[in-house]
Amino acid sequence: MPCVAPFLAGSASMREILRALVQSLQAGREAIVCQVVETRGSTPQKAGAMMIVDPEGGQVGTLGGGCVENEVKQKAIRHIGTPGAAIQSFVLDHDYAWADGLICGGKMVALVECVRGDAALAYFRAEMGLLERGEGFTEAIVVEPDRAGIPAMGRRFLITPEGEIAGSWPDGPTPDGLKSRAASLADRPRPEVRGGVAWIPSLPRVRLVIVGAGHVGQAVAELAAKADFDVWVVDDRAQFANAERFPAAQRILVGPIEDVLRNLEVTPQTYCLIVTRGHGHDQEALHHLAPTPAPYVGLIGSRRKIRLIFESLVESGISRDVLDRVAAPVGLEIGSQTVSEIAVSIVAELIARRNLGRKGQSPSSRPLGPA
Repeated sequence: MPCVAPFLAGSASMREILRALVQSLQAGREAIVCQVVETRGSTPQKAGAMMIVDPEGGQVGTLGGGCVENEVKQKAIRHIGTPGAAIQSFVLDHDYAWADGLICGGKMVALVECVRGDAALAYFRAEMGLLERGEGFTEAIVVEPDRAGIPAMGRRFLITPEGEIAGSWPDGPTPDGLKSRAASLADRPRPEVRGGVAWIPSLPRVRLVIVGAGHVGQAVAELAAKADFDVWVVDDRAQFANAERFPAAQRILVGPIEDVLRNLEVTPQTYCLIVTRGHGHDQEALHHLAPTPAPYVGLIGSRRKIRLIFESLVESGISRDVLDRVAAPVGLEIGSQTVSEIAVSIVAELIARRNLGRKGQSPSSRPLGPA
């Protein structure tokens, strides 16, 4: 049997967790999937969070740490060789988690199952493929078989945005009407248990186009990639825009900024950040990006610089309504001084816009005042 290293504890993205699980199954090893399927109130992790445990006690991912995670892990190891899934519920009250600081007052329900074999491999490989493509999908997991009318605790289904079943495990017929019960991803649904099924959406991944490969662009790219954005970098200088400086970038586009942006596909899942080395390039980039379908276009700079650029673009024919959509100055107000602090403020705003939509800080909440 091929030998693979035990899992290492620590935080990891869902892509990394699934990649580790698929690699383990490909090597013929068993692994225990521990996944939060329901939460109520305040909890350290929300539904969908996953931890993979190997027979030696190693893990990838986290359920929030502390005694809850440790108890799930210990029960998971004892689950080795046991068929079927099991439910574990935890109430995070004073008696349960005082020592770990997890007195959240909420309830967390986790599903634990030992997985092995080709059928499990095919399912989790399909889920990893959907996640890598970033188009979004919904995972439906049976947690109450009687209510769901599906006699298999832990049975899983992958439902695409088009309502097609991209995978199911264990094998069996798909219940009538299951596909149509998944919420539309366009409504940005939250995980929920409904009709005995845990519905866990994976929303379409956002592409972040960073125009400008200088120090700020580099720092933002590193943080944004860790926050699960697909990072693209645009610059006219190959000595700055390259894989060595942007190892996590999905694409690096080198060429005259005007030419690159004129031919760039911008979708409603594209965010654009303008952090070039000069006012002229900033204005050029904003001229091309402000009128696009991008739900977020951010521009770095002083209020005076931004006002001058806006006035010039209005004179060139760009409407004020279009420019009112631009987040400028970019970033949350945290008193940023250093490049790292500026990057944190920008990525925090990007996350707020992605996760909260218009509830995040909007450009209109920051009117341009005196420079």
